[in-house]
Amino acid sequence: MAQTKRKTKHRGNAAGMVESRGRTGRPPTAAERKGTTTGKSKAREEKLNRLDRPPTWRGAITRAMLAAILMLLIGILVLKNSSEAIALFPIVLIFYIPISYYTDVWMYKRRQRQKAAAKVKARAEAKAKAEAQ
Repeated sequence: MAQTKRKTKHRGNAAGMVESRGRTGRPPTAAERKGTTTGKSKAREEKLNRLDRPPTWRGAITRAMLAAILMLLIGILVLKNSSEAIALFPIVLIFYIPISYYTDVWMYKRRQRQKAAAKVKARAEAKAKAEAQ
């Protein structure tokens, strides 16, 4: 026998939330259409902001600690006598802290020079374009 009553689709999930089937309300704004508020662009902005902050000793110490711990683990696995690896840990840490900090300083200054050069280049191109018109 044919079924006479049509059943509607169940739109809820296991938690009882009803999810809509796409956009049902207002049309998207220009910013929403461009996708400027996506997670990728936000992550990119955060990365650029992080790169623009000057280096700190605290960051260098953290990075050096992680590298020294990794070196300790490798040393324990490679060396037969783990007490040698443990004895090398503070020495490695003492060397890694300034190396890490001054590498960060060098990279920060390099990035700042590149940004300044890009601004100068953009100004020169804008000036040349304005003079050509």
